Amino acid sequence: MIAIIDYGMGNLFSVEKAFVKLGAEVVVTSSPEVILSADKVVLPGVGAFGDCMSNLAEYGLIDVIHEVIGRGTPFLGICLGLQMLFDGSEEDPGVKGLGVFPGMVRKIVAPDLKIPHMGWNSLEFASDSQLFAEMPSETYVYFVHSYHAVPEDDKLITAVVDYGGPVTAAVGRGNVQAVQFHPEKSGNVGLSMLSKFKEMKI
Repeated sequence: MIAIIDYGMGNLFSVEKAFVKLGAEVVVTSSPEVILSADKVVLPGVGAFGDCMSNLAEYGLIDVIHEVIGRGTPFLGICLGLQMLFDGSEEDPGVKGLGVFPGMVRKIVAPDLKIPHMGWNSLEFASDSQLFAEMPSETYVYFVHSYHAVPEDDKLITAVVDYGGPVTAAVGRGNVQAVQFHPEKSGNVGLSMLSKFKEMKI
């Protein structure tokens, strides 16, 4: 069973719909017990970093996420769900992130391009990730974001996108994988990535 964390933020039901299309057993939930009992866990997110972290705290889910990750349960962050895995964000200075990965979320610097970075763009795979196994080069996915993660360890980056320079598109280590783009809005390519997460083994 795949648990999609409901903390009052995020495009939960489009993510749920995508997994249902793949034949997954999926539940949208804010119950710590259900999340902890799940085979896999997804943390989606849209909006502001500070609001998302505040809601996670209000729902009592920060320790639950750390426990899930610590157990080795396959975990997928999507969009803000990626950014919250880091220590903090320039979007909301002083707000602590989950601190799963060392590093900060920074404003995209692309003087000649529009911010937010919105629309389809191609990925450049930076290191091995089960999500991207056998993906062709020039794989296009859908983005909507103004900030991106800057890990302390570059080896965490599994994919980048060129937007006035390299911008972090995905990160991962072990059971924790995360994407800045929206796989649920990225057509068959995105469904293929979600399918790989559905089958992911640690």
